[in-house]
Amino acid sequence: MANIFTAAEIIDMGIAKEKKRRDFYGYVADKFNDKEMKDLFALLRDWEDTHIKKFAEIRDSTQTYEVSESYEGEFGKYIRSIVDDVLYQQVSKEWFSENVKEPITAIKYGIGFEKDAILFFNELMAYMMPPHKEKVGQLVEEEKKHLIYLSELKKKYE
Repeated sequence: MANIFTAAEIIDMGIAKEKKRRDFYGYVADKFNDKEMKDLFALLRDWEDTHIKKFAEIRDSTQTYEVSESYEGEFGKYIRSIVDDVLYQQVSKEWFSENVKEPITAIKYGIGFEKDAILFFNELMAYMMPPHKEKVGQLVEEEKKHLIYLSELKKKYE
C-alpha cells in the first residue's frame, strides 16, 4: 500500500489547524471590550500557541511509517476531509471583522474549533506510536477543557 502522508505531514496539518485557532482567539481577544471575553480568549490563544510548540516537538521526533488502508487512497481522502474545513478557511481578520459582531458568535465559533480539534487529534492518535500517542492524548484533554470553558461562557450570553 502506498504511504499517502508521513506522520510528520499529518502533524503539520494539525499544527496548521492550531495556528488558525490561535489566530481566531487572538482576533476575539482584540475585538471585544468585555474583560472576561478578552481574558478568556487571550488565554485560549496562548494555550493554542503552547500546543503548536508541543506538536512541533512531536513532529520533529516522529519517524516515517506506513499507514494501513483498506483501499489505496483511503487515508488521504479521510485526512483531507477533516482538514479541508470551511470553518478554517473563513478565519482571517477581514472575514472576522465583517461576520463576528457579538460575543456569542465568537463563542460558538470557538466551540466549533474545539470540537474539530478533538476530532482531528483523536483520529491522529490512531496513526501514532507511543509515547507520541500519550502526548497527543494530553493535548486532547486540554482541548476538552477549552470546550468546557466556552460552553459555560455560552450559557452566560444566551
